[in-house]
Amino acid sequence: MKKAFITGITGQDGSYLAELLLEKEYEVHGIIRRSSSFNTERIDHIYKDPHSKNNRLFLHFGDLADPVNLVKLLYELQPDEVYHLGAQSHVRVSFDIPEYTGDVTGLGTVRILEAIRESGIGKKVRFYQASSSEMYGKVVEVPQTEVTPFRPRSPYACAKVYAYYLTVNYRESYNMHASNGILFNHESPRRGETFVTRKITRAATRIKLGLQNDLYLGNLDAKRDWGYAKEYVEAMWLMLQQDNADDYVIATNETHSVKEFCEETFALLDLDWKKYVKHDARYERPAEVDLLLGNPAKAKKQLGWEPKVGFKELTKIMVEQDMIFAKKEKAYADSVK
Repeated sequence: MKKAFITGITGQDGSYLAELLLEKEYEVHGIIRRSSSFNTERIDHIYKDPHSKNNRLFLHFGDLADPVNLVKLLYELQPDEVYHLGAQSHVRVSFDIPEYTGDVTGLGTVRILEAIRESGIGKKVRFYQASSSEMYGKVVEVPQTEVTPFRPRSPYACAKVYAYYLTVNYRESYNMHASNGILFNHESPRRGETFVTRKITRAATRIKLGLQNDLYLGNLDAKRDWGYAKEYVEAMWLMLQQDNADDYVIATNETHSVKEFCEETFALLDLDWKKYVKHDARYERPAEVDLLLGNPAKAKKQLGWEPKVGFKELTKIMVEQDMIFAKKEKAYADSVK
């Protein structure tokens, strides 16, 4: 039985990846931060009794700011694969907390790579680094590929560029099987509600049921390459099954604006988005990334991976799930009136 270690297991990607690996009969270990409130809702449905013989998902308290604990965990667990997804991943927030973002998103990668090396598992383990299309920033070519130069436009993107090159450096310096997945925007019903796509689908369904009046957004003209997160985690796994480590763009090769996402979402609910969407300058980035469009040809050729869920289907998946949430919210609101 293969053993995997996931940072960021309670996030959108981490939860889908844990599901995938459990389906493939892995033993899965994840690191979670201690909190006064539970933050495991995305994986509660797969987290069984930790004392059960049938349980293959184990959670460990830890933090990417604590290298000693990382070395200890990796030495004790001896995983075959490490998926590093943990980060401060909100681009707009990274302008408000740039130092923290650099510490967790950038230096956190140093700590886990060093933990792998110091724990003595560097020669056998396979490492995945969650890189980001935000690294391309002020793009110098369209579409973006694995050889497109990076022009980061946020503290988050700068930290990701640092982490990307660290992964390449450890691969070349220590002969470590370390791969970068340059994932373009990937969404799902498990996306955090402060991210623009989920913010839109959540608000639109609440507006439809009379639970909310307006939706405030920043730049509606920004264009993104949006895919389905559940499909993208399969690409992560495929990278670590290759004989040689490498770096891959994971994308749909199709771009849509935030305005188009609004149009599609509200249309699915028979609403005119223009009546409800308002502008708020607080959601504008100090430096905007205008256009991201990825070419996944290398991943298709070498990994056999390509996206199946398109823009309209992705939006529909998110709207349908958020309508379920909105109906539950309305039922509760009506019951306490």
